[in-house]
Amino acid sequence: MKPSLTDLERTDSTKMVPLILRIAFFIVMFPHGAQLLAGWFGGYGYTASMGFFSSIGIPYVVGIMVIILEFFGSIGILLGLFTRFIAIASLCLVLGMILIVHIHVGFFMNWNGNIKGEGFEYHILMISMLLSLAIAGGGKDSLDALLFNKNK
Repeated sequence: MKPSLTDLERTDSTKMVPLILRIAFFIVMFPHGAQLLAGWFGGYGYTASMGFFSSIGIPYVVGIMVIILEFFGSIGILLGLFTRFIAIASLCLVLGMILIVHIHVGFFMNWNGNIKGEGFEYHILMISMLLSLAIAGGGKDSLDALLFNKNK
């Protein structure tokens, strides 16, 4: 039998761990998306963000997808809406961040400000959170559970 969308979004609504991961992911990712889209939290906003992406060779459409995923995807994860889909898309985003921007700096974050850029150790934590959400789904208090856990 071929899996349907509801099979991919069905989740165990008694599990608390995905809820904790969803909240933590939102707390970390939403401010980054808000910096890119709206210029909140000391960010530069949409136009400057797109200019930066262009300057490092990221295509326009990919830049838009990054901003949408970081801002709206983090809200979707918080709400537990299409959790697995957004987690997998965000996983691709984080891997892209590592490969395009951070791998050249190395593993460690730049705590002392003595090198240009940041390492990818933070991204490893994001990858583990996203893989967990992709496997478990939204869990407790998720819209996925409300919308997709109905009996066939």
